Amino acid sequence: MGSDGSRPSGRLKICGGCLAAWLSAFVNLPAAGAGPDSSSLADLSLEELGNIEITSVSRRPERLSAAAASIFVITHEDIRRSGATSLPEALRLAPNLQVAQTGAAQYAISSRGFNNANALANKLLVLIDGRTVYSPIYSGVFWEHQDVLLEDVERIEVISGPGGTLWGANAVNGVINVITRSAGATQGGLVSLGGGDGEAGGAFRYGFALGDRGHFRIYAKATDLDNTENFSGASLPDGWRSQQAGFRADWGQASRNFTIQGDAYTGRGDSRAVAGPVEVSGFNLLARWNEQFESGSDFQLQAYFDRSERKDQALFQGDADTYDIEFQNGIPLGRHKVLWGAGYREASDDVAMTRVPVAPGFTFVTNFVPRSRKLTWENVFVQDEIHLGATVKLTVGVKLESNDYTGWETLPSARLAWESSDNHLLWGAISRAVRAPARLDRDFFLSADVGVPPLVNIPIIDGGPDFESEIAEVAEIGYRAQPWTNFSYSITAFFSEYSKLRSGQPSPAAVIQNMMGGDVYGVEAWASYQATDSWRLSGGLVELRKDLGLDPGSTDPEGPRALGNDPEHQWMLRSTLNVTPNHDFDIMVRGVSDLPDPAVPDYTAVDMRLGWRPQGNVELSATIRNLFDPGHVEFGNPATASELGRSVYFKLLCHF
Repeated sequence: MGSDGSRPSGRLKICGGCLAAWLSAFVNLPAAGAGPDSSSLADLSLEELGNIEITSVSRRPERLSAAAASIFVITHEDIRRSGATSLPEALRLAPNLQVAQTGAAQYAISSRGFNNANALANKLLVLIDGRTVYSPIYSGVFWEHQDVLLEDVERIEVISGPGGTLWGANAVNGVINVITRSAGATQGGLVSLGGGDGEAGGAFRYGFALGDRGHFRIYAKATDLDNTENFSGASLPDGWRSQQAGFRADWGQASRNFTIQGDAYTGRGDSRAVAGPVEVSGFNLLARWNEQFESGSDFQLQAYFDRSERKDQALFQGDADTYDIEFQNGIPLGRHKVLWGAGYREASDDVAMTRVPVAPGFTFVTNFVPRSRKLTWENVFVQDEIHLGATVKLTVGVKLESNDYTGWETLPSARLAWESSDNHLLWGAISRAVRAPARLDRDFFLSADVGVPPLVNIPIIDGGPDFESEIAEVAEIGYRAQPWTNFSYSITAFFSEYSKLRSGQPSPAAVIQNMMGGDVYGVEAWASYQATDSWRLSGGLVELRKDLGLDPGSTDPEGPRALGNDPEHQWMLRSTLNVTPNHDFDIMVRGVSDLPDPAVPDYTAVDMRLGWRPQGNVELSATIRNLFDPGHVEFGNPATASELGRSVYFKLLCHF
């Protein structure tokens, strides 16, 4: 939006003439050689895709088709053909995630319920190349901070369900593991330029060799998002401008290799926000050492530092420094594969007081007491993969993890898998996971200054001195199969029993408590069908039911509505068609049922992408969002929330 709330005239927009001309070029221009990335995963059969190695389920390489978990993999090629311009948009490709856009750069993302646009969306663990990116202040993710260069993403592994035994606290309802490509796979140059309705962006990346066994890459990118509008056409001050740069170096060989990588970023929101613009900055640095021994054992040591700064008067503002080091060691012992390891994390933060005027003579005051705190987490884990026979595998493990609020927590799990053939897997699992307290649960205070000087301060929330860990006990059963060479599917049923969920008391002077619980259960499924050599169809659906309530004695005025707003049904269908070796035509249809509280109507969105490679190193694409929908709300109060309308985005991608 322009400063007056109007659409900017200098930005690319949907217009019948330019779109028709582009379509004409798409249909009529001759084909040329495919681009460097066009054959990476596009030409793989369904069987080959099932054999992709993943690491998130067992923290060691294993075939996707043999993983005893509800896991969906978003490939590099999936991301390219979706037309996604941000990490949250790429995550829409995972049918086992609920992804709802709440603003220009803001999203509510969850798995198996508890989706929330504020600080209660805290049960999903997100990693980028092994670095945990949730905030230690509130255990959730500021998605506008995670401006990943999508062209460098190798795959995104999305696990729905608990992963606490290997990944620790906060891996309660799922794990998202974003894995970027090695420096050796990104040699040469790349330029990406794009623009459309309300959005523009550009990126540059260059990779080169370091001696005989090393490679290096650098990148920089920028994103410019205009304000969104509500249903009445009023501009909302949620626009976003961000810049990010980084590097990665890899050297060594298969048996011994090293990685060093880092990123630095800044971002700023619209200056017309009532509480002032949101401003963020930060950087991170990660080092990893992998070793494979002749005995078959393996070793990994990883350490990182993450600095995050956020100025946000309307929510939370503060600085946080996180140090993390962990190692793991895999040891084959006959029918056993033992994996064990330990880790240490330390986070120091400084959270400033915020004051938000909401009416004459009434100001909200948020405060963390103490203002600064250093928190530490220690953990040790062991997991044993036992081959009970040629086709049956039992995996049992436990993690012991401590935190400064509740001490040591126990996170056990057991998984049984029967692989009747290479293409059929029946599995079941039982797990215990916890969401450990964050500063928001223990140290958060909210009050209101009322009147004119001298002001009267009225307490609203008085911290949570006795807040304990939230607990989930989960049972799952799943089946994954490829009955024919051109068809594969996965289906999982789950039942989760929650206790000690976050709750509160009526104001004034409410205290944060653990007096809510109940059950969440459902089914999630997806499938792929290779209709022809050049046409693939895929789809997925989730059925989710929640039965949550207050514990006896609780006086929480909000009840379960405060724990998330989730649809009972959601589904998606995708068609990826290679019209010619150099012309792509992709469609994705998403359907989400209504949200109960606040009530948000159901919607169906159709996205379409056209891609054309006129030369081997150049790709042009046009992506149309919400093709048949003039506007819909995905989350929040429909009277004031962002309404997402029809838009187009044009992109130029060039390799050199």
